[in-house]
Amino acid sequence: MCRHLAYLGPPAPLARWLIDPPHSLIHQSWAPRDMRGGGTINADGFGVGWHVPGGGTVRYRRPTPIWSDTTLPALAASVSTGAALAAVRSATVGMPVTETAAAPFGDGPWLFSHNGVVTGWPGSMAKLAATLPPEDLLTLEAPTDAAFLWALVRDRLRAGGAPADAVTAVVAEVSAAAPGSRLNLLLTDGVTIVASTVGHALSVRSGADFVLVASEPLDVHPAWQPVPDRILLVATAAGVTTTPLGDR
Repeated sequence: MCRHLAYLGPPAPLARWLIDPPHSLIHQSWAPRDMRGGGTINADGFGVGWHVPGGGTVRYRRPTPIWSDTTLPALAASVSTGAALAAVRSATVGMPVTETAAAPFGDGPWLFSHNGVVTGWPGSMAKLAATLPPEDLLTLEAPTDAAFLWALVRDRLRAGGAPADAVTAVVAEVSAAAPGSRLNLLLTDGVTIVASTVGHALSVRSGADFVLVASEPLDVHPAWQPVPDRILLVATAAGVTTTPLGDR
């Protein structure tokens, strides 16, 4: 399965999470430590999105392994941001390996990633697909479960739902329609990070003015804390709260 991370805090180069740490996202792409539920490496594309002054986002995505991209090191060293989301992809068998299938997905200030798999895809999602506007289905970035999950979350955000409620609702509905799905979702608008743990690993490290959420710790710093399964995590640069998903 995929590996992903999100950061909020003082501006820092993207390389601080993608390249520099001993267990950076690049390292996790070929030597992950906790790939639950299948897969051995994450070589089916990658992406990084970051927030810029004024509230917009920029995304850089490729359909190739992150370690093979010769542009990324210079880009990651030169771009600094106070809010970012990045992911490396291990594609589910049968799903396309294209740039548009790589997270993060985005709209306005939002960036989104999915680590996991929807069981029974696509048939198990037919009823939920019927709840979406036809235009959203026709304009999915890729015919994948991750892109579809983003469409479900985005639909709730557009309706005025709080990000934590949107993620919680999608996890509950997809779990009911497709039991056994692995649904580690990661969402940020540059102010708040919302993450779910259903079937995959997640860890969090926070300080006085930053928070970093990642599939696996980037180093051996003792501040890293594992997030148990079936938890909803909501974080800002000021603090982190966790709630059992069944309690929402």
